Amino acid sequence: MFNISETDIAKKKTIYRNYILNLKNLPSIPAIMFEIAKLLDSPRTSAAELGRLISKDQALVAKILTVANSPLYGLPRRVATIEFAIVILGFDHIKNIIIALSMMEAFKNKSDKNWDRKAYWLHSFVSASAAKRIADDLGYMKSGEAFTAGLLHDLGISVIQRFFNKEFQEICTLVQSQQMRYISAEETVIGLNHQDIGLILCERWNLPQTLSDSIANHHFPSRTESNKELAAIVHLADYMTQRFSIGNFDWDENIELDESIISILKLGDINYLNKFIDSYEELFKNQIDSLLN
Repeated sequence: MFNISETDIAKKKTIYRNYILNLKNLPSIPAIMFEIAKLLDSPRTSAAELGRLISKDQALVAKILTVANSPLYGLPRRVATIEFAIVILGFDHIKNIIIALSMMEAFKNKSDKNWDRKAYWLHSFVSASAAKRIADDLGYMKSGEAFTAGLLHDLGISVIQRFFNKEFQEICTLVQSQQMRYISAEETVIGLNHQDIGLILCERWNLPQTLSDSIANHHFPSRTESNKELAAIVHLADYMTQRFSIGNFDWDENIELDESIISILKLGDINYLNKFIDSYEELFKNQIDSLLN
């Protein structure tokens, strides 16, 4: 069995954290996000005006429409134009979607033998859509925030693969040879896990603390200080993708359900939680079918 002392892990944590904080080539916030934020700060901005700006990036338009027409998203009618998407989703939620999609695009990586970019995107998107649907169903007021947190929850994995590829391959080797969980292998190799790295990114990009904390604790929502509900919703959505075998993203394989979400989300007991989860299975299958067809 592979053993490493806590002291060595702590040293690695400090070294890699400082390295990430000082990365010169870490992607910056895309220019379109600044332009959109500026427009949204003005109460006079119309849906048509915002739509014209977003339409400058047709790839972004396509992704927003994919989000809006997602079966898990639950909108009552098909959304065909970006202007209608803005009207039906609202300015705040459109802003959340654009932030999340821009960050995902900024950290887009090439596939390799241990990294399936398509599977990563699929997992992230399904988790985000499920988090939004769960938030709506439970009456969580900021369901757009749940979508953003769901889409970005595993962004730290992408950073490891892109900026620490040698260590990334070592992590994968440990998982394969020692049957370690990925999150434990991450801490063994670099002292940080992908939650920690996600938090560092959120801090560098000055994202809201509730969002940062939910990303930093999506495996263990009970540890969150600022918004346990949001972290619990993302955790549940993430867990559901594995329970229903959605996609083939292996990084969260054998994810353990944090049963503290039962009390955090007021879901009664474990039996009620299981029934609640099972009620989403058909929606998940419809979601994956719509994305793959």
